[in-house]
Amino acid sequence: MKSIKIELKWAFIFTIAMLAWMLFEKTLGWHEENIENHAWLTLFFLPFGVLMCVLVMREKRRRHYHKKMTWLQGFFTGAKMSVFVALLSPVAQYITHNYITPEYFNNVIEYSVTNEFMTRTKANDYFNITNYIWQSAFGALGGGLVTSAVVAVFMRKS
Repeated sequence: MKSIKIELKWAFIFTIAMLAWMLFEKTLGWHEENIENHAWLTLFFLPFGVLMCVLVMREKRRRHYHKKMTWLQGFFTGAKMSVFVALLSPVAQYITHNYITPEYFNNVIEYSVTNEFMTRTKANDYFNITNYIWQSAFGALGGGLVTSAVVAVFMRKS
């Protein structure tokens, strides 16, 4: 347990940051009147995700690996955090879509249908809590592994 404590801590921090970001998006109207820009504006969270990957590896290197870390150790640190974030993502999605922005799915479905991006049936199939839970879990895992691989190159120290 002690060997994963740092990654678990940062996974909780990441999840809280993600929920704060959802509140930020909601406050700026990205889930309502500015929903047309939501897809690309959400990408502004990426630097925060990379920063948290850097911070987890930095702490792990300092506290666990005695200020030395190989690429593989860094990658596994980020990978473990990604697994924990993926496991926490269903809870984050539940909180987001039930408490922070419960009208998001209705808004994005209406926007997609009105602008003829999707039929109502396809929009209903795509924009729902079940689909978003799966997307967030696999997105966290896949994105986290790629980010970990890249960040570990810069965080290694011998």
